[in-house]
Amino acid sequence: MRFPARRTRRLGLRSRLIAAFLLVAAISALTTAALTYQSARSAILKQAQDQAVDQFRDQIANQYFVLPTTTKALQETCLVLARAGKPHPWFVFAEYGSLRASSTDRPTSTVISDELRRQTHDSTHASFQRVAKDGRPYLTMGMPMMFGSSGSQPSGVYLYAVMDLSPESVTIKAMVSAAKNGALPALAVAVVPALLAARSVLRPVRDLRRAASSMGKGRLDTRIEVKGSDELADLAWTFNESAEELERSVEELQKAEARARRFASDVSHELRTPLAGMLAVTEVLDEDAAGLDPDTARAVRLISAETGKLATLVEDLMEISRFDAKAAELNPDEVDVAETIRKTLQRRHWEDRVATELPEGVRAMIDPRRFDIVVANLVGNALRHGSEPVTVRLRPGSGGGSLVVEVADSGPGIEAAVLPHIFDRFFKADAARTRSAGSGLGLAITLENVRLHGGTVRAANGPDGGAVFTVGLPTGLVAAAGPVRPGEAAP
Repeated sequence: MRFPARRTRRLGLRSRLIAAFLLVAAISALTTAALTYQSARSAILKQAQDQAVDQFRDQIANQYFVLPTTTKALQETCLVLARAGKPHPWFVFAEYGSLRASSTDRPTSTVISDELRRQTHDSTHASFQRVAKDGRPYLTMGMPMMFGSSGSQPSGVYLYAVMDLSPESVTIKAMVSAAKNGALPALAVAVVPALLAARSVLRPVRDLRRAASSMGKGRLDTRIEVKGSDELADLAWTFNESAEELERSVEELQKAEARARRFASDVSHELRTPLAGMLAVTEVLDEDAAGLDPDTARAVRLISAETGKLATLVEDLMEISRFDAKAAELNPDEVDVAETIRKTLQRRHWEDRVATELPEGVRAMIDPRRFDIVVANLVGNALRHGSEPVTVRLRPGSGGGSLVVEVADSGPGIEAAVLPHIFDRFFKADAARTRSAGSGLGLAITLENVRLHGGTVRAANGPDGGAVFTVGLPTGLVAAAGPVRPGEAAP
């Protein structure tokens, strides 16, 4: 199974948790500050407004007017009302028909809006309005002067007061500055609980990652300490249960595999003694087969051939059992590789059926017996399943400290679906083929022997057809005295 490539981690979970915590803290602080600012601002302005309106209304109620009045009388009234403005002073303006008067040098004020004048003229009570002029906040108030016993008759005199709200604005700005100045320290303080929160969340995640990595390395007894009762604790509990079940299953499989290997080894070992006797008898029968009748001779030769196959299978089973039990040993010796390959072919009487390209002087530290098995299995496989001519090539590897052996045949090659399984035990490329001259373990034993040397073996199809098996063996004692054919390169 192929897993997707690991993506580059741009921002870790720890950083994202801290950023999220700080973002929430910043939003909460800003929201709280905004709501507090709005509430405090409204409270401050409303208090100043209500106090000023009530005071202005009371001062007007205490004034005595004689109508018709004059500009001088109106100005005196404005001065009296202006002096009464506490705690913040205000400017008072009066209007009576075409007469205008004020407590300042200006008879009218540009701060008083037409809307406030209209409201004042249309009402018997005080009206007010907050306005801004040239960047300064003002509270403007207007109230008609009433007369009569019940105070319900308008006199035609309208009084206006303008109060500067700059002190309240300064207070509000100070609150904003305090909020701004306190925001950064608050966020800095929020880093501490953010780190603690991230640590409490990431600790189980790190433990899970380490435990998974440990299990991936084969330590199936790895467990996670369960702390608390939250979702992360449930995850750790589930991991431990899964790991325990996996360990139990693997242990049972290992025991079953060990029993199967031991069984195969024991059976193979027990078969060697009777097979030795059977082989001795079949050899005698083979010698006398010529004097028997044809049917009996065929039966004798069939028994002899099948006994030989059985003996080969038993030997291969014992060999593969030694690899499975990790009991196979490597006994390296410095040998002439080309000469070793020639002896392998001569012992099997293949020298007339196999072409060789063996440069002289290539020496290496290898196990001669196991190297003989590797070459014999590959050449025998090529002769059985490929087509002649079969060629064995030897050359030094490109690294200078390795050698390469190639065995190529002239057959139809290996199907693409078969290549990944070519070294599997008892694998048949042709499902319809139930009989084979080999044991079905030759290529698997070849793979194990090459691995024991620390090398590699691979199967492929040649450019001109035919199967090509390439063996690469690392060794520090390679010296090529003879030429290497042009165009050949190490894999």
